[in-house]
Amino acid sequence: MEIERKFLVDSLPEGLERYPRRRIEQGYLCTKPAIRVRRKDEAYFLTYKGEGLLSREEHEMPLTGEAYRHLLPKADGAVIRKDRYELPFGERVIELDVFEPPFAPLTVAEVEFPTEEEAKAFTPPAWFGREVTYDPAYTNARLSRAGKMP
Repeated sequence: MEIERKFLVDSLPEGLERYPRRRIEQGYLCTKPAIRVRRKDEAYFLTYKGEGLLSREEHEMPLTGEAYRHLLPKADGAVIRKDRYELPFGERVIELDVFEPPFAPLTVAEVEFPTEEEAKAFTPPAWFGREVTYDPAYTNARLSRAGKMP
């Protein structure tokens, strides 16, 4: 189960280069349900995500690089490329996604939680912008189909 809240970010926090960064490339083979292939640095995954916005079922399985390269051209819609920074925030980690064109200058902060109660009680830092947890236009699957920033 994945439980997360999402927020737009208008300006990047200072000192971002100090934090771990991962290069992500992903394509959706299907968007209902969401079936995605992803490269995160040099690791490869096939992911199933169920319906939902705040919480949803998620299953991730490893892929070989060869399988990933075979499946990626079969993606429906645009392939998403982004840099993900991992910023510690109390007991949580903020995953800050900085998207490349055609989605740039989109920047989204995601925070995952063990329970919906903890997610709902979360107070975001001041540098977070508008919350988009419940706006399906900001799911990566929807972005890939639209091919552009919402």
